[in-house]
Amino acid sequence: MIGNLLITGRPGSGKTTLMRRLAERLRDCSPVGFYTVEVREGGVRVGFDLVSLAGDRRPFARTGYPGRCRVGRYGVDIEGFEDFLSSIPFFTPGIRLAFIDEIGKMECYSGVFRGIVREALDAPAPCVATIAQRGMPGLDRIRGRADVRVVEVTPSNRDGLLPGLEAEARRLVGDAGQGWK
Repeated sequence: MIGNLLITGRPGSGKTTLMRRLAERLRDCSPVGFYTVEVREGGVRVGFDLVSLAGDRRPFARTGYPGRCRVGRYGVDIEGFEDFLSSIPFFTPGIRLAFIDEIGKMECYSGVFRGIVREALDAPAPCVATIAQRGMPGLDRIRGRADVRVVEVTPSNRDGLLPGLEAEARRLVGDAGQGWK
């Protein structure tokens, strides 16, 4: 039985935009989780920040960060990421819906994150996550799980996907036996 939704697509296709809109429309389900946002200076992307659905924001990757964890020109603050993740109540009793943006190369440098992804996909509460289309091992195994539905977003279909994904997420929340408020 499908219990989780994975949103995939090329970089810039609108995965995060779709996730943010979906989380907003489902706020009556009290979702927990996070999304990432680009940080720009003078019109140039210089990194990414993490934003929890509760509104907490923290730097995640920057062109100027030193360190061993690098993706392209970005240094990734894994310790800060793991601290941020510890502030999100993914597995508190009563959680009805989790959001994760994104299961990608930067994030998967963290063993803590990889564990959260596994646990969130196995949890009774449904998980809605974005997942990179390619570029790292293990993604096909996640996409191939029997309990996930993978939806590909493109710039031309992202607005039209929102109503259907909202309805499906609401059904998943109800199927998880959590009930409505």
